[in-house]
Amino acid sequence: MTPSTTSADGKLKAMNVYGLASVAEMLDDSIVYRNLIPLDGRLPGFRDLAKRVGIDGRRVPRKSEPDYARVMVEVLHNARALGGEPTRLQRLIFIGDTRLNDGTAFANLCRAGGWPGIAFIGSEADAPEQLEILAEDDRIMLLANRWAMLADLDRICRERGLAIDAGTAIVLDLDKTTLGARGRNDRVIDAARVTAVRETVASLLGSDFDAPRFETHYTLFNQTQFHPFTTDNQDYLAYLCLILGSDLISATDLADAILSGRLAHFSDFLEQVEGAAAGLPEQLRSLHAEIYSLVKAGDPTPFKAFRYNEYLATVKRMGHLPSDAPVARRLVEEIVITQEVRSCALDWRSRGALLFALSDKPDEASVPNKEQMQLGYAPIHRTPTHAVGASNTDTDHRPGGEPPCSSAI
Repeated sequence: MTPSTTSADGKLKAMNVYGLASVAEMLDDSIVYRNLIPLDGRLPGFRDLAKRVGIDGRRVPRKSEPDYARVMVEVLHNARALGGEPTRLQRLIFIGDTRLNDGTAFANLCRAGGWPGIAFIGSEADAPEQLEILAEDDRIMLLANRWAMLADLDRICRERGLAIDAGTAIVLDLDKTTLGARGRNDRVIDAARVTAVRETVASLLGSDFDAPRFETHYTLFNQTQFHPFTTDNQDYLAYLCLILGSDLISATDLADAILSGRLAHFSDFLEQVEGAAAGLPEQLRSLHAEIYSLVKAGDPTPFKAFRYNEYLATVKRMGHLPSDAPVARRLVEEIVITQEVRSCALDWRSRGALLFALSDKPDEASVPNKEQMQLGYAPIHRTPTHAVGASNTDTDHRPGGEPPCSSAI
């Protein structure tokens, strides 16, 4: 492939700003978040979908699980039928950013739908341009270290006999793909989440909050060696930091118990806190009781206060910088739309393809609650922010056709 975002030595060179846009420009409300309830109210919710596909509706599956794919295939077929569209979905295009999680979701969707398909798994790396093609049965996975390589996907689809038309489902991963592209802009998403955890824990601990201790606890238990215990669930991690900040248990003792296997599951820790809850301040006892109850009920996002703060921390990082801000600053301070994804998505939609996005992010961190809505906040997918992409990104779909503002990174 012809290098598109690299210089002769393979280094990244330039990015452009392509004006203000929103995810809704591409997708309207065709999005599902963590609870698998489509934002488009015309589509059935998870419990109805679970009955249709014959799975347990009391637990929402995760994105990499086969049951998730079974539900999503039903969502896609229902979305295709809206407005009387007679064309049956026949193939899948998946755009994501992680080989394991998104690659597994792609394979599961193809199996559940009986579809051939191509997945583009992108990232941005300051290394020589590379595209790896992996094929298995009628599925193809493209691993690219430049988001600009997405422009070549049409050609690859044609070469493989996969038309992009009304019979094609285009599934976009939302976080770190459509928004905050991995390797380019994803750290701003992470920064919003860490800020939300810190502010939530600080507000609950009050004068007992110790910022350096919080940073130590968060960094320690956010490591991959603790993911089997936390299931990489940020609600659980935020709760751990809160309990550790209250001094009910020491971080060293907790880490030893987890790594030794004495505490195998987060629910074990909850039970331990439940037994010692009398030692917590009244406000924390009340919060613990709420989280304990929600976890018991199967809610995967039990720390609601944290997630509401995450929503605010996220939207406050969208579209807030002036239009003349340098691209380098924008990529480290603002969550931006990935122009390569935007340009392709608008083109594919104009050809009749069905576009739908999915996200592991909880609904509470993505859609404003009633109080936030009354203050004028909009869902993340309807919040304007800047679109940023490589200097050769197709610009046919820039609003008004305005020229991009170019800047070297």
